[in-house]
Amino acid sequence: SFRFLDRSLAMNGTEGKSEWSLSSWREREILQQPSYPDQTAVDRVEAQLSRLPPLVNQEEVIRLKVLLCQVQKGERFLLLGGDCAERFMDCASSTIEKKFKILLQMSLILIWGGKLPMVRIGRIAGQYNKPRSSKTEIVDGKEILCFKGDGINDFDPKNRIHDPDRLVQMYFHSVATLNFLRSLISGGFSDLHASAHWDLGYVKNTKNRTEYERIVQQIVGSLNFLETCGIPSDPVVQAADFFIGHEGLVLLYESALTRKINGKYFNLGAHFLWIGDRTRQLDHAHVEYFRGIENPIGIKVGPTTVPSELVEIIRKLNPKKEDGKIVLITRLSDEKVADLLPLLISAVQRAELKVVWQCDPMHGNTVKTHTGFKTRNFDTILSELMKSFEIHTSLGSHLGGVHYELTGEDVTECTGGPEDLGVHNLPENYTSYCDPRLNYAQSIEMAFRIAPLIRKSASMRNRSLNKNF
Repeated sequence: SFRFLDRSLAMNGTEGKSEWSLSSWREREILQQPSYPDQTAVDRVEAQLSRLPPLVNQEEVIRLKVLLCQVQKGERFLLLGGDCAERFMDCASSTIEKKFKILLQMSLILIWGGKLPMVRIGRIAGQYNKPRSSKTEIVDGKEILCFKGDGINDFDPKNRIHDPDRLVQMYFHSVATLNFLRSLISGGFSDLHASAHWDLGYVKNTKNRTEYERIVQQIVGSLNFLETCGIPSDPVVQAADFFIGHEGLVLLYESALTRKINGKYFNLGAHFLWIGDRTRQLDHAHVEYFRGIENPIGIKVGPTTVPSELVEIIRKLNPKKEDGKIVLITRLSDEKVADLLPLLISAVQRAELKVVWQCDPMHGNTVKTHTGFKTRNFDTILSELMKSFEIHTSLGSHLGGVHYELTGEDVTECTGGPEDLGVHNLPENYTSYCDPRLNYAQSIEMAFRIAPLIRKSASMRNRSLNKNF
């Protein structure tokens, strides 16, 4: 096993020290890590990853933080979406293009209907590891290790051993994915002039198709009119900002891709990373590692989050109170959001902390059918979002973003939506190896449904600011 997994290391008197180093997290208790049988192989992989080139550069990280400052102020809206867990076999041009396309289409609808510019972050090019509630599961009467993502072990029940070499494979699949995304952007794929060619594919809902095509026609017509008048297109119109993010789960990987630049440490394996709901303990290794990097940081906030402890985590991760640094990603469930979210917002407000509030309406609303399928219902997901908008507005706060697990494929993993999928439809095309995702049609419908909520929230915030002024 990892030599730094020894819990006794957290008791050697280092807890009270405030000094941070790239290895100080190793002195803390750590959860949800792989159990590697060969430490020599771990050392070799760590050394290899430390030598490999970064995936992103620090200027892109700084750019994202600037944009998140604008989200924090209510001047932009944050859309973060993608797979629950990427698979190595999905590192294919058509699959990547579909993921990119659905995020572009959703952001176009949100810009048009919400009247705010967008910040786009994909759960892509690094989302290969997943925390699990249990280390083992029973398959065919045998107890085996749970699948924790392709970056840790294999989905095949016969090959569940945790293998550090899979982190190197994760790196190269992330590189290939990001390289293709960059080629799409530089080649004009994300240019708003090309939005008419972002094919709606399997969307059978005539109303949504017609409305989307109307939006595209009006946007392209407006652009053509401006250019006819001699006004050149803004660079943002021609190449959309697109950032990558993933849960920073395996700290061996994350620290190996962290580089010191001008006296500051940047994780250059992604622009944005978040701490999961299972690994956000104040005195544990994940918070210790994250407090030393310059990247904007997400914190998943679940039903067990104690408001006062959340305040302390934010203070520890952002002692300089930088704007655009912290994104609180609430995943409370439709059933509990009305009771829990006001307590969290009030605690952050009383502490006078500046954060971006984002709603993840997926993770708290997962259920299992009698046939064993994990699923989520479209209306329940939307309901938690609607309640979150209302609660923020009522407390003088504002919801700055949404966080979806979705795909550009025509899957049948979540019930409801424009195609009115039922539990009986789940086996038809259930391809997720972990959690259920919104399909193409459901994602488009979700964008249409929340766009008015964004516009209403921004309008009420502007009225409040003008009144105070």
